[in-house]
Amino acid sequence: MSSKMRKYGPDHPWTQFKMECAQDIGHQQYVKENNDEYKGNLPSRVNGEQGGPIGGEMVKRMIQKAKNEMGSLQ
Repeated sequence: MSSKMRKYGPDHPWTQFKMECAQDIGHQQYVKENNDEYKGNLPSRVNGEQGGPIGGEMVKRMIQKAKNEMGSLQ
């Protein structure tokens, strides 16, 4: 799959979910849709510190949603 196929617009549900998570943890300035700054020259450690918590929050929420849905099936 090419990287062009994976790009989501601002109205896509994944983008909205990412923005919501970033806002809730105070990292909205690091979401690429809010920041056109080139980051290729930053060390991976810095990029991870900035954007990593956003992805982590997204995963936590997806796991919690799955657990809730599985619990409701029992």
